Order: sequence, then structure tokens, then C-alpha cells
Amino acid sequence: MAVDFAKLIKQIVTPLVVSPDDVSVKVLSEDNQLVHIQLLVNNQDLGRVIGKGGKIASAIRTIVYAGASKAGKRVHLDIDAY
Repeated sequence: MAVDFAKLIKQIVTPLVVSPDDVSVKVLSEDNQLVHIQLLVNNQDLGRVIGKGGKIASAIRTIVYAGASKAGKRVHLDIDAY
């Protein structure tokens, strides 16, 4: 079962931000076991995506990690602003 991690992350994050057109998800590298993903959002939306105490970012990572474990992979998610 293949999971489209970029699409999953974008679907989760887009409703949270003020500037959904600025949301960018890139798969930086992928091999048999590890997928490295970068999530870029508008600088003004970074706080909305990370959340108070990092709770929203943690929840996003939990959902993505669950999908990754079903696919037999590990995911490293970087959240940045531009």
C-alpha cells in the first residue's frame, strides 16, 4: 500500500492556515525505509501549523507516522517558513 505523504500533509495543513496557496510539501529524499519531507508555509502561518507548545505539529506528525508504519516506512517531517 503506497501512501502519498505529500498529499496527506497538504490536506491536513491547508485548512489550518490563512494562506493555503503558500503551503508547499516536498519529498526531499526517499528510500526503502525513510522518507524525508519538508513542509513550507507562509511565515505568518507558522504558528498556526506548530501550535501552542508544538501540539499541532505533534498531531500532524502522529498522523503521518501512522500512515508510514502501515507502509513499512519511517518519515522525518521538517516544518519551515518562507
